Amino acid sequence: MTPVLIVLNAGSSSLKFQVFDMLDGAEPRLVWKGLYEGLGGSAHFLVKDAGGAVLDEMTWDSGDWFGHEEALMHLVSWLSQFREERKPVAIGHRVVHGGEAFSRPVLVNEAVIQRLEALVPLAPLHQPHNLEPIRIVHRRLPGMPQIACFDTAFHQTQSEIASLFALPREMRERGVRRYGFHGLSYDYISSVLKDYDSRLAEGRVVVAHLGNGASLCALEGGVSVATTMGFSALDGLPMGTRCGAIDAGVVFFMLREMKLTPEEAERVLYTKSGLLGVSGISNDMRVLRSKAATDVDARRAIDLFVYRITREIGSLVAALGGIDGIVFTAGIGENDAATRAEVIAGLAWAGLTLDEAANRTGGPRISSQSGPTAWVIPTNEELVIARQTRSMLGAMQDKLAS
Repeated sequence: MTPVLIVLNAGSSSLKFQVFDMLDGAEPRLVWKGLYEGLGGSAHFLVKDAGGAVLDEMTWDSGDWFGHEEALMHLVSWLSQFREERKPVAIGHRVVHGGEAFSRPVLVNEAVIQRLEALVPLAPLHQPHNLEPIRIVHRRLPGMPQIACFDTAFHQTQSEIASLFALPREMRERGVRRYGFHGLSYDYISSVLKDYDSRLAEGRVVVAHLGNGASLCALEGGVSVATTMGFSALDGLPMGTRCGAIDAGVVFFMLREMKLTPEEAERVLYTKSGLLGVSGISNDMRVLRSKAATDVDARRAIDLFVYRITREIGSLVAALGGIDGIVFTAGIGENDAATRAEVIAGLAWAGLTLDEAANRTGGPRISSQSGPTAWVIPTNEELVIARQTRSMLGAMQDKLAS
């Protein structure tokens, strides 16, 4: 019987999962992947094999409550049909915020859950949803080992100066600092760079994780030196619906002059800004590209997105003291050739030049032969979680054996 790892990534009304075989001495191997969406309403379940073929699909009527707990128990039931072949031995979770305490994956227990709940104010729109399946498994499957894997942990290598805000010391002591996010994605890119360019893996690289959530990370020798997201997932680049970096005075204006409550202001900054807010049309880059030729607001949103990316890359190049390459990843980074072309055009000052034919086909290398190189590398956060979960299980077994 093959032991398998389950990787979970929970949202407010969704639960994504992947199941990996854990074979001795080998990389975790994807077996199935799927999601539950519309939780709390008309829930829908879809699962595919590693090749993308649909294996099963179900929909529940909106009149029957079907939330995260029902989804998890359904997944356990669905997996039970394979119990003669595969046995789940652990669950790995994506958790957005690990604070200062968690610089590596951790085995979940009641004390860990309480410490992670204390971080909810630092990531109010993400952390509660990440913790929901952890609580459910802890309650319903108490013997199942759970490993929490953090988006913030990868950036713990940054210097103290890189993590500081120019605020009073007591705020720093309460956890107000730059943390950085998308660390699981950057961890994956760092781990595979050597497979694309061994010299680049040891060099100075800016990774552009561009999707509905977007950020940049400066890597030196595969280690995080600086990143654009800070205290929260609002900071840095404009995103699908999030504002990115703004003058803090704008928040005071919203509260005092516009008479918004803190909750209303938070909702504007997280869900009504970014590409959606500037365009007034959509947070989907594909929609904006389709309208950009005739709609000035769609074009303006795209131009602002690209401008801020190239401007922020300049700051990361300064932090690195130069640049040897750039990597595009995540939804927009992997699939939107136009955004990649516009960003590279804005980086001509750094010596980057585009191979247009390679860019149209998705690379992986999309730069000319001279100067810093540019790459398109698909990210795989779930595989990182599977790796980290497997590593933690191995450490637990070694400890028991000793």
